[in-house]
Amino acid sequence: MNTTTKFQLSFMMFLEFFIWGGWFVTMGIYLPNTLNASGSDIAMAYSTQSWGAIIAPFIIGLIADRYFNAERILGVSHLIGAILMYQLANATDFGAFYPFVLGYMIIYMPTLALVNSVAFNQMKDPSKEFAFVRVFGTIGWIIAGLAISYFGWDSEVGVKEGLLKNTFLMVAGASALLGLFSFTLPKTPPKTSKDEKVAISDILGLEALKLLNNRNFLIFFIASILICIPLAFYYQHAGQFLGEIGVANPAGKMTIGQISEVLFMLLLPFFFKRFGFKMTILAGMLAWTIRYLLFAYGDAGELAFMLIIGIALHGICYDFFFVSGQIYTDSKAGERYKSAAQGLITLATYGVGMLIGFWVAGKITDSYLVSENVHEWANIWTFPAIFAAVVLVLFLLLFKNEKIEYKE
Repeated sequence: MNTTTKFQLSFMMFLEFFIWGGWFVTMGIYLPNTLNASGSDIAMAYSTQSWGAIIAPFIIGLIADRYFNAERILGVSHLIGAILMYQLANATDFGAFYPFVLGYMIIYMPTLALVNSVAFNQMKDPSKEFAFVRVFGTIGWIIAGLAISYFGWDSEVGVKEGLLKNTFLMVAGASALLGLFSFTLPKTPPKTSKDEKVAISDILGLEALKLLNNRNFLIFFIASILICIPLAFYYQHAGQFLGEIGVANPAGKMTIGQISEVLFMLLLPFFFKRFGFKMTILAGMLAWTIRYLLFAYGDAGELAFMLIIGIALHGICYDFFFVSGQIYTDSKAGERYKSAAQGLITLATYGVGMLIGFWVAGKITDSYLVSENVHEWANIWTFPAIFAAVVLVLFLLLFKNEKIEYKE
């Protein structure tokens, strides 16, 4: 892969995740403060990610893999996304906001697979080359959060003055840029002939369901869905929580989570080899419980360090559970079902699991509303802490140790 191509792919990844990080984190602050949205409304908005994840395989399997070059679909998707983001910035109430955010996530979620397709198509050895390119996505997410805090859009004054709408305008501009830039990317033609028949079970990865006959994989599969319930609390309400209790620059501080994600990604191979899959995934679950307890008892004053530690645990929470889970799935699937198995896990977690999680998080948050934009956060965070601990205990008791080879 030459230097020009490496730059193109890195810039593509940077913009792809700059776009997602530029509005998704602070939407939980924007909706209740600007559009007077309830916890259930916020849950509906965040659950559009799950609907997008559920619909994405159809777009990729039925269109991208059969009729058009991946880079062209990527370009058109982000140009449409730019228009939808502009509409989100101008929505005056949640009723007007929701259709646009739903449409946007249905358009955006397939692009996560498209950027990977474009990148992998240019690589001779993805296992060595992809990490360098993909890390620019994490950098993009971090830069987006830092920019929001730098301009003060997520500050107490910025929120009151409605400046968070600028996040949608910023993302609209970035989306338009990526849309145009995509047409300059290396060509990535369809993988299959348009005349070739494709079954719905192939698109959704349902052929991998036979892996559930393995007791250990079944336990892992169920745990993956259940752990997404406490995960949804973080995505949906962490930004709102930090802003509500008076933490300065919450968007900037939440980028600490992405920084730790990079660090623990580098440590994952050592931990995986040294302690094995079961202990690695248990460490991820334990980190969820500890994080939420820190959120429950921390504050914006002397105990602010507890909140920072809770955010910094994101690397363990995400990498040790989800990335190690992808490795485990790959090892159990075998050559024939590798893609199908990964598709099934993605559908189960980001689709079904997160959909349930967002709904539960919204209901729990609404039940502890004291007054307008004032919640009993200690009680709210206790729920996902306990839930994650229960999943941990069940996994510890039911999952039997097995040696999984990790290929760097």
